[in-house]
This record gives sequence, C-alpha cells and structure tokens, in this order.
Amino acid sequence: MTVNNNLTWHDTVVTKEMRQKRNQHKSAVLFFTGLSGSGKSTLANDVSRKLHELNVQSYVLDGDNIRQGLNKDLGFKEEDRKENIRRIGEVSKLLVDSGQFAITAFISPYQSDRQVVRELLLKDEFIEVYVKCPLNECELRDPKGLYKKARSGEIPHFTGVSSPYEEPVNPELIIDTYNETRERCAEIVLSYLVDHQLITT
Repeated sequence: MTVNNNLTWHDTVVTKEMRQKRNQHKSAVLFFTGLSGSGKSTLANDVSRKLHELNVQSYVLDGDNIRQGLNKDLGFKEEDRKENIRRIGEVSKLLVDSGQFAITAFISPYQSDRQVVRELLLKDEFIEVYVKCPLNECELRDPKGLYKKARSGEIPHFTGVSSPYEEPVNPELIIDTYNETRERCAEIVLSYLVDHQLITT
C-alpha cells in the first residue's frame, strides 16, 4: 500500500479526551473473536444493550453487516480476511476517538491481524475478548447453516473446517459461551470495564 506524501494530518479542535469527559466514561475497542456460532454477535449486542442502559455510548460492528457495506468487495481468502480486519481496525480507532466503545464481532482468525488492530490503539484501548466455544458445539448450533454448507464443499475457506483459526495467545478476557449463561457472559465483560475504570455503574 502506497502512502501519498502530499497528505497532512489535521488535528481536530475537539479531542478524544474532551469527548470522554462529556460522556463521563472512557472509550475502547471490545474486540470479540471466535468461531462462527460461538456467540460473538449475541454477546456483543448484549453488552451494547447493558452499556446503553448505563448511558455509555457504544456501537456494534458486526462481521456480516460490515460485509454488506464497507467491506462488500472482500471475499474470504486469507488476503481478504486480513484487509477486512485492517479496515475494521481503522473504523474502530475512529469510534474510540469519538469517545465511545467500538464493539466488534468478527471471526478474525489470524493472530497477526488482531495484533495489527491492537497496535493502532493505546494499551488500555484494545480489549481482546476470546469468545470460546468448542467446534463441535458451534457446528451443532450452526445458526446460519454455514458449517453444513462448508462440510459439503459449498463454502470454501471456512474457518474451523477448511481454514484455520488461531486462538488468542493472551486475550484480556476469555468468555466461555459453552459453560456460562448468556447473562453471565455479558456480566463478565461489564465487570472488566468497571474494574479497569473504563466505566462506572
């Protein structure tokens, strides 16, 4: 990717810190990663709802939704998956700068891609949440019927079947959606935000 040397970064008059002060909470990326069917989108929206009830600003970036707009030109080969996450990282960074929580729900199978997003942000602004669920359980749930199609060869490059998933090495949170209740999973995420003084209740 080339960089245009004729471009100049313009600082904004209203800063991230000013927006955070107005909102009365910090801002960060909650980066949910995990296999298809692990519960990422469900958890992301549960957390967003709870934050809304606390008057905390957030916005959910869901993998399927983003691929119908911003990233509709991308497929599922490795290079497309990398570009998909790169773009999401840049959008998430903008949302953090706007003073709110970016809640992303993407399979994001490669550790290196997640690291790229982490490096875009300050240390306490990237919270990697591994939504952990056994592959066989994800296949049993199969809410979109994707595993069945992948097993029959209808969907190539499908994570967990014909494409690898690299588990997070040191995520800030591991949410076990197989053994924990839906409500408890969301509570764990909220507790982390409170404990790390990103929000107050």
